[in-house]
Amino acid sequence: MDIAMKNTNTPIHQLIRPTVSFIIPAMNEEATLQELFDGIQANVGLVTRGWEVIFIDDGSSDSTWAEMSRLAEEYPGQVRALRFRRNRGKADALALGYEAAEGEIVFTMDADLQDDPTEIPRFIEKLGEGNDIVTGWKRRRHDPWHKVLPSRLFNAVLSKLVKVPLHDHNCGFKAYRREVVKSLPMYGDMHRMVPSLASFEGFRTAEIPVQHHARKHGVSKYGWKRLFTGFFDTATVSLMQRWREKPMQLVGLLSLGLGGSGALLGLLAAWLLIIGSAAATALLVCSVMLLCTSLLGLLQGFAMEHRVYYSKRSAAAPQPSEQRGGIHFREIENQNAVAI
Repeated sequence: MDIAMKNTNTPIHQLIRPTVSFIIPAMNEEATLQELFDGIQANVGLVTRGWEVIFIDDGSSDSTWAEMSRLAEEYPGQVRALRFRRNRGKADALALGYEAAEGEIVFTMDADLQDDPTEIPRFIEKLGEGNDIVTGWKRRRHDPWHKVLPSRLFNAVLSKLVKVPLHDHNCGFKAYRREVVKSLPMYGDMHRMVPSLASFEGFRTAEIPVQHHARKHGVSKYGWKRLFTGFFDTATVSLMQRWREKPMQLVGLLSLGLGGSGALLGLLAAWLLIIGSAAATALLVCSVMLLCTSLLGLLQGFAMEHRVYYSKRSAAAPQPSEQRGGIHFREIENQNAVAI
């Protein structure tokens, strides 16, 4: 099976098999690494012209690092092992992997053997159709209901808010063109938001159903706290999508609402003072507080807008993904200079 893939470093009409980097963060997964590596090795040879596996030990307390080191020594051409001194979280591990990855295509996989390496050719084929990101969809999940139900709710809400319709934003089995991972910030718990963040830059995401296996070793690293972080991250991404380059419009609307409420309360307080009501003082205090908050909000919005303005001045202009035609005046001037 020979899957063709556009190489972004060559003319667009040339189709070749890509080089691939696999980024695999792991914490206390010593029993799975050899089997996972064997599965990757068995499924990449015919669809790539070069590949590497980047294992990242995210502060394991078992023999995960020793197993990664053994694989790196046994397969020096395919395996790199990186290590954090302490557990830093999946986002930091992926950020390290993104920086280290050299392949034209970058895969992310979990180390728990729930992702099936036999799906790798399908991801590469889907990228070859012109997509920038391909994410897996665990249509049939082998997880307990208290993980599946909140995940489905999270996916539905996130898809609605950010206009990236996916069944499974959370799936760690993803494939990216290299320029995607090199251009996205990765921090906190934003590893679950990559398709949403990528949509800000116009990258296209596709989804394919994938086989999901039950965990055979170890325990899940995620608990009920992920519900809260997922809610706040969804709100963050939704707000960033609409307001990240025009914060004054959002803060200004909120400030005008507070200011209008304060003005109405002030008028009501004035009327109560005229009729001698005891509630006038309390309403007047509330009115002043709302008006002051509104003013501070407007000043904060101006400061945020000022920061966006100067960051745009110092940043390079956005670059097109493709270009056709055009006149190169410098070449014409150089030719004329030579002719003279």
